[in-house]
Amino acid sequence: MDREKILARLRNGEIKYVDLKALDLRGRLHHVTLPGSYFEDIIEEGVGFDGSSYGYVKIESSDLVLKPILETGFLDPFHEEPTMSFLCSIHMADKDRTRYPLDPRFILEKSLEVLKKTRMGDDLYWGPEYEFYIFHNAEFYQEPFSSGFHLSSEKGEYYNGYHRELPEDEFLDFRDSAVSLLERAGIRVKYHHHEVGQSGQQEIETVFTPTLETADNAIKIKYLLKGLASSKGFFLTFMPKPIYNQAGTGWHLHQMVVKNEKNVFYSHEGYANLSTKALHYIGGLLYHAKSLAAFTNASTNSYKRLRGGFEAPSSISFGRGNRGSAIRIPGYIKDPDRTRIEFRTPDFTGNPYLILSSIIMAGLDGVIKELDPVEMGYGPAEEGRAILKEEMPGSLEQALKELEDENDYLLRDDVFSEALISKWISLKREEINLVYGRPTPGEFTLYF
Repeated sequence: MDREKILARLRNGEIKYVDLKALDLRGRLHHVTLPGSYFEDIIEEGVGFDGSSYGYVKIESSDLVLKPILETGFLDPFHEEPTMSFLCSIHMADKDRTRYPLDPRFILEKSLEVLKKTRMGDDLYWGPEYEFYIFHNAEFYQEPFSSGFHLSSEKGEYYNGYHRELPEDEFLDFRDSAVSLLERAGIRVKYHHHEVGQSGQQEIETVFTPTLETADNAIKIKYLLKGLASSKGFFLTFMPKPIYNQAGTGWHLHQMVVKNEKNVFYSHEGYANLSTKALHYIGGLLYHAKSLAAFTNASTNSYKRLRGGFEAPSSISFGRGNRGSAIRIPGYIKDPDRTRIEFRTPDFTGNPYLILSSIIMAGLDGVIKELDPVEMGYGPAEEGRAILKEEMPGSLEQALKELEDENDYLLRDDVFSEALISKWISLKREEINLVYGRPTPGEFTLYF
């Protein structure tokens, strides 16, 4: 929707309020609402906000500016008054409204410029799988002398929930309603179904979209799904491992590079129809997988999922149809234009702009350096074939240490900065201290 159409709807009263949304550095969504009559004045000027409360700057110099990205606008279904929501870019408070260097969306934009500079492609297209759990009740608390959580679903006695049919698929109507919400917001869905986890694990997969649209959609999808669940009295979570000994939840990212509207990843002569550039891209992802995990698996809970079992992608390898590998090459693709890789290790606890940016930079490093994943021993991971027995990091602390030691690929062309990486590591170590500085029920069971 362009500027004039938006303003016309505001002037005729069809839209009464405008909601500006932006992510903090960790990836949590914030918003501020303003009357529609005020919107035209701030399209270029922006709205000031306290950047220290978003985790970007210190309080001594905390003024930053939000500017709406008009193409991200959608009618917000959770406001009683007619409201249009926009995602925002973050800018400095100078008169030129200079882009703020640590704005995660700006970092993603810069990673795409590196892609074009390499002449490998014009953009990447992504087809994410959104996995999540729904519970009828969720309680959790953390006090100095007590802590605990309780989750419950009304059904779920079966062992494997994959593609469960009615009546076991108790959240079918929820997913139907969710897809309708997403499509009204301009997000096209490929399909939805019950996932493996027996207690209400779901999946919604969207169609392939360009990089910036994919990241913007990811923010909208989390907002819309959580809002819908709340309106129905459900509890929805993207936690990678909310239930012990049940399937974990990932953000599987199917991806391919496109140049002049052609799929750069395809070659009829290559392994699994992959081009040499696709293999080098895979080489970059696998070579940097351990440090990359600091962004793609950004929570302490992430590493409970990556321990193996339930098709968890714990092996730093690639292979056709191999769901235990970090990278799976879908084996059912017939259309050359759909040849792609599926990066299975990421989850949805981080900042989607930083997740996609870091993946692009790791893959491009492999292309620039011509890293061959076969020569390096990462695959193909198939039955009877020996490969390196490298595993994903076992903890967030280990991933952060890898990022400290190895981040040059992220710094190329000033896409990421040392300041952002340092701030990210600091924020995440605060989370580690919060989680591991406290005793857990499991420790009492073992040691009290």
